[in-house]
Amino acid sequence: MSRYVISLGGNALGNNAEEQKKLLKYVALAIYPLIEMNHDIVIVHGNGPQVGMINLAFSESSSTPMMPFAECGAMSQGYIGFHIQNAIQNIMLERHIKRPISTVVTQVLVDEKDPAFQHPSKPIGAFYSREYATELEEKYGYTMFEDAGRGYRRVIASPKPVDIIEKESILSLLNDKHIVIAAGGGGIPVIIKDGGLIGVDAVIDKDHASAKMAEIIGADELFILTAVENVFINYNTPEQKALTSVTLKELDEYLMHDHFKKGSMLPKIEACMNFVRATNKPAVIAQLEKAVEAFKQKSGTIIHP
Repeated sequence: MSRYVISLGGNALGNNAEEQKKLLKYVALAIYPLIEMNHDIVIVHGNGPQVGMINLAFSESSSTPMMPFAECGAMSQGYIGFHIQNAIQNIMLERHIKRPISTVVTQVLVDEKDPAFQHPSKPIGAFYSREYATELEEKYGYTMFEDAGRGYRRVIASPKPVDIIEKESILSLLNDKHIVIAAGGGGIPVIIKDGGLIGVDAVIDKDHASAKMAEIIGADELFILTAVENVFINYNTPEQKALTSVTLKELDEYLMHDHFKKGSMLPKIEACMNFVRATNKPAVIAQLEKAVEAFKQKSGTIIHP
């Protein structure tokens, strides 16, 4: 049997709870072949749109107190984890397969001296007018930034993951053949301060968290499932070319020539490269709809040492 980490984008989960439940039926079907073959599986999901909605609900309500961002992340892990569990359980019930599945509310350690804390860059939540953005800055101490001419959004830090606090629990569940959902939204970011763990206002990139998870649990392969079938160079130009198999050395060359964009494919490429360098094992970036083929290395971009 093999051990896999599957990274699932938050944007693939829809804009509300009902839409999310419908979309996750397709996710469950895509992952099911690995379940049927009794492989070890950890699912890491995004939560960008969802955690923004939760935070917005508290920040714009006059009758409830403000909710710290770390707690909003924990809430998103709980309800998204429930939906993923439920979708997979229903597929297994239909097909008369019995296997336990668990969601772990996961804290991920970050370094309080990470430069990302001095340069918040991750947009979250809704768009606002300049006037209301200024009001939020003054009232709550937010950092607001104009986003591509569409209005102002709150931006927070996006530090790199250092360790996964609940790793022993996750490994124990895997050894008991649980399907595990963990580090949702990249994990709840915590720092060590005064001898304890403290949640901080930040969003950890879920692909980097997935790579750290895959490294820690000894995964045989990391899969990042996204909206496109392949990684491309010269994207959106007449010279556009899909990469089906690529080495770390080749990717280093492409990175030198800025082939991958920060807000799109670059974090996925960097996360995969980190995992491959650390483990000497392959990573795959593939389209969610072609996950079954990707698990057989017949679709997607395979990144080799």
